Amino acid sequence: MAFRDAPYIIELLTPKQNDENFEAKLDEFALRYRKIVDHGAVVSICDNPLGNLHFTAMEVVGFLGLPFDPDRTLLHLNSFHRKEDFDAFLQDAREKGIRHILAVSGDGGPRLSRLEPSELGLAGRTVTSVEILKYVEREHPGWFVCGVAFNQYEPEEGELEKLRRKLDAGAKFVITQPVIAREAAVDALRDTGLPVFIGAWMSKRIDPLCECVGVKKPEGAQYDPAANLARIHEGYPDDGIYLAQLGFKQSWAQLLTRSLA
Repeated sequence: MAFRDAPYIIELLTPKQNDENFEAKLDEFALRYRKIVDHGAVVSICDNPLGNLHFTAMEVVGFLGLPFDPDRTLLHLNSFHRKEDFDAFLQDAREKGIRHILAVSGDGGPRLSRLEPSELGLAGRTVTSVEILKYVEREHPGWFVCGVAFNQYEPEEGELEKLRRKLDAGAKFVITQPVIAREAAVDALRDTGLPVFIGAWMSKRIDPLCECVGVKKPEGAQYDPAANLARIHEGYPDDGIYLAQLGFKQSWAQLLTRSLA
């Protein structure tokens, strides 16, 4: 498995560039970053999530003087960048020894530029994760280990075809959207032979997830993230787990039950 067999990847957001209480957000980031590292999990740092302009991982970690562990760091990279910033991101990550990248198409926003395929020397109408994978491997051959996202809530045949194109472009691991119930499409990922990380939504507020992936909200009792994580542990014992919206004030001892290196 990728990341020296770490069973958990934990998502972390850098401060927004327009955060009013920026210093407090920096302190919060530092505490959360250290908690993930101290637990032996992989830190997964998003790239302008939901189209909001955030400081980059390198900017924040460098400013705070936090230690990058290349084997415990996953940086997201999407297509909403100026070409010079896109290249600088990759070069800076490489100079810091970081190898793992999650290539995603990304969410646009009014303050975000989007790369054009011609800027990357590629054909096509838009830059997707496939074009990012091709460009990264061409410009940094053999250095980066790139993964991709998989949305099991999309029609299965089409999503698996998208995944095949991503694998052909060089993807080395797969992260699913958060799993709420057993999905045949997720089970089919075992056929890729690649490391798979099962998404786990750790907030009780499930509406944002349902709206984002276009799935109907489960009926009945309130969503229980701890119970759902336990089902993922049981149902996917050989796969890693990607934790989104994990609370940092709570104890993780009863939640993250797999051995952490």
